[in-house]
Amino acid sequence: MKNKNIVAIELDLDLDGNNGFFSSSSTTIPSSSLVMDMEGQAIEKDYFACPICYEPLIRKGPSGLNLSAIYRSGFKCKRCRKSFSSKDKYLDLTVTSGLLDYTENQPYLTELFRSPFVSFLYERGWRQNFNLGGFPGPEEEFKMAQDYFQSAKGGCIVDVSCGTGLISRKFAKSGSYSGVVALDFSENMLRQCYDFINKDDILLKANLALVRADVCRLPFSSGSVDAVHAGAALHCWPSPSNSVAEISRILRSGGIFVGTTFLRYSSTTPLIVRLFRESVSRTHKFLTEQEIEGLCMSCGLINYTSKVHQSFIIFSAQKP
Repeated sequence: MKNKNIVAIELDLDLDGNNGFFSSSSTTIPSSSLVMDMEGQAIEKDYFACPICYEPLIRKGPSGLNLSAIYRSGFKCKRCRKSFSSKDKYLDLTVTSGLLDYTENQPYLTELFRSPFVSFLYERGWRQNFNLGGFPGPEEEFKMAQDYFQSAKGGCIVDVSCGTGLISRKFAKSGSYSGVVALDFSENMLRQCYDFINKDDILLKANLALVRADVCRLPFSSGSVDAVHAGAALHCWPSPSNSVAEISRILRSGGIFVGTTFLRYSSTTPLIVRLFRESVSRTHKFLTEQEIEGLCMSCGLINYTSKVHQSFIIFSAQKP
């Protein structure tokens, strides 16, 4: 992977008259062109990594990042010898993959989204309610993310906490990337994603993989991913700091991280409303604009930029 044609683009604080979003950035944004080599066995050995020791997995089976090829493949870590396979609709790359008699208590929000009922409702009414908080809708969110991902075109993108793959599927159908990994911890969200893909012949043939993984233990080698997207996700993570640190670890130099979430409050929120939301945030991990920027900087990312509309924020940061 090589960086080409670094171009600096200055962004100033302004209000976009077309969509009502406040825009801000802390510095310049390098724009680079990077194409990931998808030929031969290199991808088969290096793309996924063991979630325990982060060593590249050895793959046995047909090549390709599509659902059919991955389902018929087996993966094994050369160092710890742990094996992984697609016994369901997705490839399970969690630490506990393969364990039958082990359970672990998860935070409330984690368990909520593992529910078959919530997973079924997610694209059938649940996600539509986000517009009450200022989310512009999946199509516009996808377009906004694509603007940030210009330098990652032709590379591979990981959509962490993808849910039912609402945005992942748009990435795959765009033809902008050599591969898309739709990744979530919820088994039922991934099953719903598979059901949607199974109804679309284009997606069935696309380089789109479904992977179960922990956002705090991402199954990729360090510096191996071109772009990471996290849509409406950060406020649901058990540890936003550990999750962003993991995202920073797997991004290659020049790689882009784009996320959307609900803000605890914005710069225009009245004081009385701020005080109320401060009390609510004790049970939900809603962050402020400043906290999100500080978190990205603390995890080694640079060139932070964001747009805000009501409680909605889309932000981007880059790996040096």
